[in-house]
Amino acid sequence: MALTGTRPTEEPALAPGDTTAYLLRLGVSAPAAPTGEALDELQRAHLTHVPFENLDIALGRPIRLDLDALVRKVLRDGRGGYCYELNGLFAALLRPMGYAADLLSARVTTEGGGVTEEFDHLALLVTSPHLSQPHLVDVGFGDAFLQPLPMEDGLSRQEGEKAVGLARGDDGRWGYCEDHGNGWEAQYLFSTRPRRMAEFEERNRWQQTSPQSHFTQKRVASRVTRTGRVTLTLSSGVQRLITTENGFRSERDIPVADVARVLEEHFGIRLDDTAVLRLTSAAWSRGGP
Repeated sequence: MALTGTRPTEEPALAPGDTTAYLLRLGVSAPAAPTGEALDELQRAHLTHVPFENLDIALGRPIRLDLDALVRKVLRDGRGGYCYELNGLFAALLRPMGYAADLLSARVTTEGGGVTEEFDHLALLVTSPHLSQPHLVDVGFGDAFLQPLPMEDGLSRQEGEKAVGLARGDDGRWGYCEDHGNGWEAQYLFSTRPRRMAEFEERNRWQQTSPQSHFTQKRVASRVTRTGRVTLTLSSGVQRLITTENGFRSERDIPVADVARVLEEHFGIRLDDTAVLRLTSAAWSRGGP
């Protein structure tokens, strides 16, 4: 399959030292070649070791999308991030390994059959001479697909308790879809047109400041585990730890005094008492830092 588009001229890649630090955090070695198997391993390792989280919004810390800022936050400070940060940095890791990684704009589906604005989500289209076709890659959409998806119309693959797949519409746009046993539902829609990170800046600001953004309404940290997933949500004065192990889901509320320990133990995130107090403030949950 050939998916064409005008690739942006500026494609930042990590410096060798940062690449080494990134791979060390992921717990994997640099691949000998940019193969599909290596790409599978890299995405799964990223989902396991780098949490999806939006805590900086509640802390009043602006989220910047330039490469230096992403390296500082994820590699130097041991944090995670949301889609623009995680997929943007992951693309910069893939490029020096021989993969071409294009940024894609995606619109997330909403209740009632609507979709969000363009640039609401950032995903990746990855190619290499060792891949027979382009792959959709995403390490920044929470509980989505664990391994890259070959760009095949009608693709379906079982992952744990759900099926994941791709469908192409008559307008040429693609949909990432899931089936939890009640039929296929699109999660987000996207085209394969390559984008620049600068095109996501306006929506990135909206995500951090708008009362309508779900990122200003709830704080979350989540990552894949060996047997499932672990998630911490902080909303309306309630701190809830959600774990899924071998398909069994459990939830428990935790006291404020345990939040710092849980963040470090499960997500590797270290915050001081002042930051934890702000994260757990019920008043902030109405939106806006």
